Amino acid sequence: MTGSRPKPCRIMIRDIVIVRHPVNVCVPVKHKVTLSVRAEGSGILHYQWFTEKDEVRGGTNADLTIKAQKTQLFVCRVNDNFCNCVFSDWVKVKVLDIDKSGLPLQWEGEPHIAVNPKPQIVQQAAKLTLRCAAFGKPAPHYQWYRNGQPLLDKTSDTLQIDCATAEHGGSYLCSVSNVLQETWTEPVDVDIVQNDQLPRAALTATDKVALLIGNLNYFNHPGLMAPVMDVHELANLLQQLGFRVVSLLDLTMEEMLAAIDKFIQLLDRGVYGLFYYAGHGYERAGRNYLVAVDAPQPYRPENCVCVQRVMLGMQQRRTALSVILLDTCRKWYNQHCIPSTIMPLKPSGNTIYGYATCEDAEAFEVQDGGKSTGIFTKYLNKHILQSEKVTHVLEKVSEDLGRDPLVTGKQAVEIKHTLKEPRSLADPVWTTGHTRELHLRDVCWRQANELPQKKRLMFLCGVEVEVSFSALFSNILVAFATLKTKGPRTQDCTITLSSIPLLEDTFSGPGRSEEMDSLLFKSSDNPDCTLRLCALQKLKESLVIKVDLHYTHTENRLRLTESQQVDIGKPMVASCKLYKRNTATAYKQEGASAQTMGNISSSKPPLHQTLAGPCRPFTRKAECAAKVAVTRSNEPEENDENELQDFTFGH
Repeated sequence: MTGSRPKPCRIMIRDIVIVRHPVNVCVPVKHKVTLSVRAEGSGILHYQWFTEKDEVRGGTNADLTIKAQKTQLFVCRVNDNFCNCVFSDWVKVKVLDIDKSGLPLQWEGEPHIAVNPKPQIVQQAAKLTLRCAAFGKPAPHYQWYRNGQPLLDKTSDTLQIDCATAEHGGSYLCSVSNVLQETWTEPVDVDIVQNDQLPRAALTATDKVALLIGNLNYFNHPGLMAPVMDVHELANLLQQLGFRVVSLLDLTMEEMLAAIDKFIQLLDRGVYGLFYYAGHGYERAGRNYLVAVDAPQPYRPENCVCVQRVMLGMQQRRTALSVILLDTCRKWYNQHCIPSTIMPLKPSGNTIYGYATCEDAEAFEVQDGGKSTGIFTKYLNKHILQSEKVTHVLEKVSEDLGRDPLVTGKQAVEIKHTLKEPRSLADPVWTTGHTRELHLRDVCWRQANELPQKKRLMFLCGVEVEVSFSALFSNILVAFATLKTKGPRTQDCTITLSSIPLLEDTFSGPGRSEEMDSLLFKSSDNPDCTLRLCALQKLKESLVIKVDLHYTHTENRLRLTESQQVDIGKPMVASCKLYKRNTATAYKQEGASAQTMGNISSSKPPLHQTLAGPCRPFTRKAECAAKVAVTRSNEPEENDENELQDFTFGH
């Protein structure tokens, strides 16, 4: 019996057919996007994704997941083992570098409007432009409407009319939709006006950044009182105006220069920059100098910070507004020193100097009702929140100071400016188109101001203690310890705090600690212990808070102590590394305890710390003499005692 031969098996080879193409999407920067293609064919299918320039490394699956960094085109090639291949449609991943703060955390791709059109007042025959921007997966479709009627040829995110006429006025809105949902912008009005009816455009800033420095605990010059309150109150007011504020006390020459460098790096085109200084200073040949706390006696220009160099740095960043406010003296006693040489930039406009006093005169601080304040800053804080041109605000400060009988004939505000637009410190911030720079500034600013997280500590005896933190200034931190739960066999519990390394409390002297405490305890929750940590800018290692719990054991009546440590890293401005080389620091390596605020006395007291009596002005003048002045209480340092009998000098 002979068998029949088997018939050969025939394989039907089908063409590859893409049954679902990828779709266009519009997403924020760094958003994760998945592009998908679905195809049918014979046998195993292979995939390779491409951009318009090259193949995508690792893009060999039907689904391609990327983190969108920039707008790009993508296409997918599908092939089989029989030399057949086909390409999907090209798709665009459009990336918008705009605010995404309102985007839902579990966003599924429905249209989300990130930029709404703005009302417009347009001159006749000028260009009318309305813009709407929305995220969507798939990318949204736009349809513009005027007075409720669709504009058939206006189906992109930007509506543009090159030559506006009266008929183009009206109420505009835009429909934004994809397969998931339809949403609408708010209606906006467009007015077409004659040239003489066109109002002035609103002035805005792309951001607002301020650096405030107050020097008061001088090594070789008379100490001051007012910069503590001046800087603190001005910082709060500037924050109300939308400024990102860094406030620092008692900086050395190198720390001042480093802080100013960091400040200038935060500036950019369109930003409002404000620099404020309260402390000793002087003027020589049209140059203003700020005296650092470590300036020698006698000092020279190279020992001080030149204000005009600060303004030069601000101008180089092409700011929209550069303001320098100086609550310092402008006298100079060393006629043999050569002033700094600075080559100014070409006039750029919108620069303002606000001087607490006029040339060759002194600026005064006064103790008023138990609070020390610079007289200039006192009136500056009174007016600074007003929505008026900066120069108008300073003129009001000048008028108020001119009426103050304490300084009549001795101090007068001077204003120098190149303001070419009516800009105000209260102008709104408009970040569209500047979000990347805004993000970088936000990171730097948070680095200098972010507080350590509060901690809950459970001790072996069953006592629970909470350690929390508050900031008085960007380089002064206060740690609080609060007893939350008592143990079953403990009584008479007390807490002490200390730091490793030990940060010297330079504000523990008479009068100073009380003013610091007045800033702090207005909103405190009555903690059981506080520790003030000063001069954070000098910190070169992690800061550890040591918490010592002292209690009496109810059974054996022994007084016992348990300790725990909290490592808070390099908090606030310590992370900015304002030190440049090894300088004399205000901390030691060994720890020391502090049960109450201010019980660590300064190892090197200020040279001349005169407590002015009620309403007794004290000048911000550091005399540059060959010999250190002898400390005198409530006496003038100049010879003309009859004229200035109510004044003590020190700026």
